[in-house]
Amino acid sequence: MARLSLLHRVNNVLTRNIPVKLIRSRLERPVASITFDDFPQSAWSVGGPILERHGARATYYAAGRFCGRSEDGIDYYTSKDLTAIQGAGHEIGCHTFSHQYGTGVSSKALDEDVARNQTFVASLLGDYRLSSFAYPYGDVSPRTKRLFSSRFATSRGIRRGVNAGLVDLAQLKAIGLEHQAWNPAAVEAAVTQAARSNGWIIFFTHDVSDDPSPFGATPEMLDHALSTVRKAGIDILPIKHALARVAFQ
Repeated sequence: MARLSLLHRVNNVLTRNIPVKLIRSRLERPVASITFDDFPQSAWSVGGPILERHGARATYYAAGRFCGRSEDGIDYYTSKDLTAIQGAGHEIGCHTFSHQYGTGVSSKALDEDVARNQTFVASLLGDYRLSSFAYPYGDVSPRTKRLFSSRFATSRGIRRGVNAGLVDLAQLKAIGLEHQAWNPAAVEAAVTQAARSNGWIIFFTHDVSDDPSPFGATPEMLDHALSTVRKAGIDILPIKHALARVAFQ
């Protein structure tokens, strides 16, 4: 959940303009996805019931090394949480195993790390294929875009925006639900944009609690985003299911 360094931010800005896996969206009506990175246990224990109230299914991007751990005052998911989430119809995505800045790691090491995460998830869920990826810390470069785009159907970043028209599946845009920069009007505007453009709007956050980290959300923030999407008549689907509509509808 750490902030990007200046060098990483500059690199990421440059990378935004280098498309790697472009497709033209086939959406005939907008779609939304809710995603959780890392993921803290509260994203399930607190976030799960909120999703259920709205009839929504989310994508939980799991980094294997966090399983059963507590770091910086945050309790992360357990193996039981992972199986419960999958059993409830949510998607498990890949966030690498070790959760490092990818631009500073060799391609071979990144390959091994995502393979380790797949093995970890399979040890708990059986024959479960991780098809959706999110860049740890939102850190991305042309090299890592090419690498992960060849291994996953989608790779989600943290660049703000709605995915419409030509969509780069190697760096999907998203809207942060983060306590440090909470702006409900901006969420509402993004949902309106998605509705008008038949776009794919993706939200991301981390923990969900009454006293969240700067990168997490309160229950009210998550509920606000979900309510706004529902009021706009937009379906809420996990990343892999939303992709099916974007690519094949």
